[in-house]
Amino acid sequence: MTIRYIAIVAVAASVLTYQASAEKKIDRSKLPSAVEKTVQAQSQGSTIKGFSIDHENGQTQYEVEMISNGHSKDIEIARDGTLLEIEEEVTFDSLPTNVKIALKARANTATITKVESLTKKNNLVAYEAATLKGSKKGEIQVGPHGEKLSHEE
Repeated sequence: MTIRYIAIVAVAASVLTYQASAEKKIDRSKLPSAVEKTVQAQSQGSTIKGFSIDHENGQTQYEVEMISNGHSKDIEIARDGTLLEIEEEVTFDSLPTNVKIALKARANTATITKVESLTKKNNLVAYEAATLKGSKKGEIQVGPHGEKLSHEE
């Protein structure tokens, strides 16, 4: 085997692995009943934009994208209906002062374009901000009190 052949096979395997783990859009009718029950409870008064299925760490997860009270809200649900995560858009002005200061510091000269709260197991674990510097998009996170996170949520 040549080096070129090995490189081509490695790239093809990487692409196939990525595609296998990428989330796929699905119809609401394909949701398990436990997931549907959680969707109904979490989406009251919201407009649902779509559903997708993903496999992370050997676990099937369902994601629901919606608009709630004029802002984006995405939820992740386990196959058994357990609510795993909520990402909900919040206004920068509504953030605690320490969080605003920390996000501005982390953004440096980039513009913060959107902020979301990240909640897991009913606990606020982080704030995530989308940034823009020129045409380069980025993402930063800080803890619930503006602290540096030991790992990305």
